[in-house]
Amino acid sequence: MLDTQGRAIRYLRLSVTDRCNYRCLYCMGEDGVAKLPHSAILTFEELEEIARAAVACGVKKIRLTGGEPLVRRDLPRLCRRLRDIPGLEELDMTTNASLLPQYAQALKAAGLDRLNISLDSLAEDTFACLTRRGTLKEALAGLEAAEQAGFTGTKLNAVLIGGMNDREIPTLAALARDRDYSVRFIELMPIGECARWPRERFLPAQAVLDALPGLEPAGVSGVTELYRMPGWVGTVGLIRPMSHHFCAACDRIRVTADGMLKPCLHSALELPLRGLHGQALEQAIRQGILSKPQSHHMDTCRPSQSLRGMNEIGG
Repeated sequence: MLDTQGRAIRYLRLSVTDRCNYRCLYCMGEDGVAKLPHSAILTFEELEEIARAAVACGVKKIRLTGGEPLVRRDLPRLCRRLRDIPGLEELDMTTNASLLPQYAQALKAAGLDRLNISLDSLAEDTFACLTRRGTLKEALAGLEAAEQAGFTGTKLNAVLIGGMNDREIPTLAALARDRDYSVRFIELMPIGECARWPRERFLPAQAVLDALPGLEPAGVSGVTELYRMPGWVGTVGLIRPMSHHFCAACDRIRVTADGMLKPCLHSALELPLRGLHGQALEQAIRQGILSKPQSHHMDTCRPSQSLRGMNEIGG
């Protein structure tokens, strides 16, 4: 389905929980956030019903998000239900990887196609500081478990944070040297916890090109600019929501864990889906698509207009 700007909306980010086992600096406070009551979280049946309606509206790709989706009990069962939806071409998940040693094999068997793994640092101290609860060892164990389970084309996401992980750009990028990873550097956005951070924390993705002058353009994938270092197996990606607005190419909508459709990550607009069925549910999703704004108005002086933090939206 096309929105009012002529963009074909093919991608749904479906949040299954607002909970997370980490407390990343840019996502939530050290003590976490007020959690939704369990009764407010969509059931697997409701998530499947929304997914089916979204596919009927033209969605071809669904990404499961959180919080951390793997803290949701029995997630492979939901994957199997979604994988059976006719017309769904791709089913992915974003994760911090800490629980993949337990679940990677089951997720692959359930039909999950691809993983995005958050990995902001390869320095143990920095990783611990950024996540507050996690360890680099468990993240790398999760990455290894994903590979052993047969996942390919894994994307590794690093949020660029000036003064924290900017010196690690070459080290992080080198993960794509010998494996078919896409190491993607994402500009920090002023939303939630980091909305009032000092400007020097907001590092433009140009810093990656400056640190790796040998990178050569290799096309685009969605909103990601791809680059390749000669001789490397994988790619390096830049996602620039701040320095190069990519709204004109945005093909996604989001549904929160409590059933609110967000046409844009950075808009305050939310449309309720819970309790709707059949044609009424499809019509609400279509209305959400038609409500998608032309662009966000965010910069380092004007934070996101979203009323929720990232853990409540699903990124």
